[in-house]
Amino acid sequence: MKLPSSLVRSLEVSRKEKWLGYLLGPAGALLLNAVLATYLNVYYTDVLNLTPLWGGLFLTVFPIVSKIIDAITNIVMGQVIDRTRTKEGKARPWLFLSAFLVPVTGILLFTVPNAGDTVKAIWVMISYNLFYSFAYTIFNMSHNLMVPLSTRDSKARGGLSVFNQITTIMMSGILVALVFPMVVMPIIGVDKIKWITLMSVLSILALPLTLLEYFFTKERVTEEAAEAGETTDLPFVKQMKILFTDRYMLLMYAYFLIYTIGTTLKNLGLVYYCNYVLGTYNDGITQMLVSVIGGIPMGIGIFAVWPLAKKFGKRNVTMIGFILYAAGSLLCWIFSRNLVMVLIGQFIKNIGGLPCAYVFMALFADCLDHVEWKTDLRIDGAAMSIYNIIAVAMVGIMTGVFNSMLAKAGYLAPFTAKSAAEASAVLTQHGWTPQLALEALRPAADGVLTVALKQPSSVYWVISFAFVGLEVFTGIALVVILWFLNVEKDLTGKQAEIKARHEERTAE
Repeated sequence: MKLPSSLVRSLEVSRKEKWLGYLLGPAGALLLNAVLATYLNVYYTDVLNLTPLWGGLFLTVFPIVSKIIDAITNIVMGQVIDRTRTKEGKARPWLFLSAFLVPVTGILLFTVPNAGDTVKAIWVMISYNLFYSFAYTIFNMSHNLMVPLSTRDSKARGGLSVFNQITTIMMSGILVALVFPMVVMPIIGVDKIKWITLMSVLSILALPLTLLEYFFTKERVTEEAAEAGETTDLPFVKQMKILFTDRYMLLMYAYFLIYTIGTTLKNLGLVYYCNYVLGTYNDGITQMLVSVIGGIPMGIGIFAVWPLAKKFGKRNVTMIGFILYAAGSLLCWIFSRNLVMVLIGQFIKNIGGLPCAYVFMALFADCLDHVEWKTDLRIDGAAMSIYNIIAVAMVGIMTGVFNSMLAKAGYLAPFTAKSAAEASAVLTQHGWTPQLALEALRPAADGVLTVALKQPSSVYWVISFAFVGLEVFTGIALVVILWFLNVEKDLTGKQAEIKARHEERTAE
């Protein structure tokens, strides 16, 4: 099969490439993933009511097992990418394929049949792995390699890294943080049909936008290696040895591991924290305030971070940022039920998180250049597979941990009723206490009431630790790791040496 050609022809990174390939193109798949990161677990616990399934074991064990599968597919995908040779590059062909796979599997995540618990469990396990272990793995690995493979120019690569994150942080963040809690969630509540309709629309949107990313990206580094006649058909074990004996790659992976543990638990806890600890269930305002006001610094960062990183170094700016990150998280944790103090803490924390959010992939690319300089080998796919394994494994592990903590703490999922009388009967039957008085609840357009319940104090602690507590400790740990990650030292000279090698081989 002949792949469609890239619409990028220039030898240097172009403005059209930045805006269409790195800003707009990834928006569909990244928006879908952002929504899933925040709300898929809510769909499982509140809509499908899977928390008590198998004594709470299902939502604890299945995400962890799934991520073991996902880790294996990431290793396989890394090897496949490193061995792919086409005129369109080694990662972009898989980006093209993912444009069709992501929408289909995204829809399957939510179309769980109304059947017995066993059927639901099987559907959830299969659909989850089709999306995360297969379709999104293909997209995510090929998408994340676009920055390292786009150019060797550190300045241009840093700019692409910023553009690459604007979509995730601003477009997806605004929708998930503002539109969803304020408009979408109060409308869909725990209505399964509404969830399926909404998520189908978001899944389908990923198709044309991912194709846009494919057409407006270009793998200049891959083309450079191909012209020099270089290959990367190294045995897997040798690739791993190269990566895990390099000081900077080890530090980079440790950095990403700790960061991902903290942010994953925070993302899982966000909705629950705003629904129970700080506000009331789907009140339409608490989550919006926490996410948007706390996230305002992310918008400022578009203009501020890269100039600071160029002047003081990516590592140095990121390290200082994490000091603020830990301080802001600590303020939120101390005053976890005070909305004003939480908003101030979130603002401080997100200022500190700016450098990591916008320049991480450029720093990762610097590490790849260092490995190439040291070994004369380019193993982007293998390096990215480890990066992705960390990302997906921690999502599964921390989801399992979070659900286990909720189940053991005694989390009570909301329920629906057609009238206040029916709701009162259910409350009396189970001995539950509603979060709000029944007369204060507003029915949906179809007259259905969503009744949230008061949680045990243990549940409040679990949710608060997940959302604001853990990142106090991860922020401090990241400062320590970054102190030793001085990969930018002498990087310009190393890149010049790599380029000279390629030119020498091409001339032979």
